[in-house]
Amino acid sequence: MKATSFISRSSRPPLWREARLGLEAARLLRDPVLRGQGLPDGRGRPALLIPGFLAGDTSLALMGDWLRRGGYRACRTGMRVNAGCGGTAVTRLEQRLERVVREQGQRAVVIGQSRGGSFAKVLAVRRPDLVCGLVTLGSPHVDPLAVHPVVRLHVEAVGRLGSLGAPGLFKLSCLNDDCCSSFWQELAKPTPAGVGFVSVYSRSDGIVDWHACLDPAADEQVEISSSHVGMAVSPAAWKAVASALDGFRRAEARRGTAKPRAVRKLRSVA
Repeated sequence: MKATSFISRSSRPPLWREARLGLEAARLLRDPVLRGQGLPDGRGRPALLIPGFLAGDTSLALMGDWLRRGGYRACRTGMRVNAGCGGTAVTRLEQRLERVVREQGQRAVVIGQSRGGSFAKVLAVRRPDLVCGLVTLGSPHVDPLAVHPVVRLHVEAVGRLGSLGAPGLFKLSCLNDDCCSSFWQELAKPTPAGVGFVSVYSRSDGIVDWHACLDPAADEQVEISSSHVGMAVSPAAWKAVASALDGFRRAEARRGTAKPRAVRKLRSVA
């Protein structure tokens, strides 16, 4: 397996914390960020939103609408369920991104939740000519299988079904590096110069071990208080996304400036 660590019983957040999703969505409806506060004008910049494991485009639809109102060309992945081979999925996303970047004439931002964040990073590593920055929400880059044991069982069950021939599902060989070797190699690499990288995590994440989100390649590691699934509708997560997009915009305005790698920022968003 690419990753074999488990969250220790003493530090593992209970899964019931994921039940906060409804409360987080309710808070978003009252928060000014929903109406665009803090979100820089996208000016037609493409924004690709990649859903998490076993989720589809609808899970990030609200965020996509928010970005469109802010002037971004928010793009869907075409995924009904993110459970396929990672290598194949990223190749398809790369083709989709090529098309929209060519149409808009500027590099895209890529926002990925959980497993979708891993896809986002691989895209950025593989095609920095297409990506100006990426934001990952609860993505375990350091150890992709550092998840709650119940979720780990679901991952392995999907892999077994895929190995038996079930369509649209990854195989166990994808996890064992036999199928997706280039994907895992690119995920472990730092992002290229000129590509911003913000990793958002929550210590109260009930699914992913938050330590696995602390990718040393990230320019910023932003802590928020949120459930794992709730990052799609968490006001704090949206504020972190808005701040990251503003940072990417400013960085592109300072073209020619080397990307700072030596200093890694960590901050919290209320």
